[in-house]
Amino acid sequence: MKLFKSHFWYHKSQRNGIFLLVIIIVLLQSFIVFDWFSSGEKIDAESAEILAFNQQIDSLRLIELENKKLKIYPFNPNYITDYKGERLGMSVAEVDRLLLFRKTGKFINSKEEFQTVTQVSDSLLNAIAPFFKFPDWVVQKQLKKASHTSKYVATNSKTKITIKDINTATAEDFKSIYGIGDELSKRIIKYRSKLQGFYYDNQIFEVWGLEKNVAQKVVLNFKVIEKPVIKKQNVNTVTFSELLKNPYINYELCKKIFEYRDEVAEIQSLTELQHIKDFPLELYDRIVLYLLAE
Repeated sequence: MKLFKSHFWYHKSQRNGIFLLVIIIVLLQSFIVFDWFSSGEKIDAESAEILAFNQQIDSLRLIELENKKLKIYPFNPNYITDYKGERLGMSVAEVDRLLLFRKTGKFINSKEEFQTVTQVSDSLLNAIAPFFKFPDWVVQKQLKKASHTSKYVATNSKTKITIKDINTATAEDFKSIYGIGDELSKRIIKYRSKLQGFYYDNQIFEVWGLEKNVAQKVVLNFKVIEKPVIKKQNVNTVTFSELLKNPYINYELCKKIFEYRDEVAEIQSLTELQHIKDFPLELYDRIVLYLLAE
């Protein structure tokens, strides 16, 4: 019988050569992988982009909402689902807060209450709140409450009111207003510090969680008697992270201002900022409180 040698049989020297070749291939692969990982750039956790990450989340949500061209019809916010919330631009955490609140058997009856429960940003709330549709009895209750508030203000306007400077008022002073407790009084003081002092009386309406009718009572009792001295930044030399400290400038607007500055080399007048695309003209007077052009 004729015997055939297997095609997979090798001499000892051939086996040694193949084994050596395999080792070389493995070493080369390991070196490439190690070199790839070690050459990656380290993320600077203190970079302006990282520090500003939270500020751009809301802008990105609104941009995504616009890109989707979502047609929104009037709806009751009490029945927002995970899918509906995602389509509206809400985060998972915000929707979860709403669902958890609804499990208690309670209902949301105003856009202010919706923001308190979900903790959505002002920008997102302003985008979706016009589409909120509450039951008629809720609307009537709100109108009745507003009417009662107007009568209360009118009645008490006859009483002599001692006006205090809103920039020197203490937390205890603010707590004298019906509707303001420990938490809100501290929040007003904190926001005042962030602004370096209230420059306009109506800036009190910007305090998060402060209802409009309560803010109106504050304005009746507290005024900007002495304007604060605000530290200004030179728009031509300020850094990205420094400009982000402006309470009215978010990440996207900061980026556009820097792009414009690079384009013109030097900003001659702050009024030029109004020519930037999508610049919030309604905030111009507040933004320039913290800037100068030199």
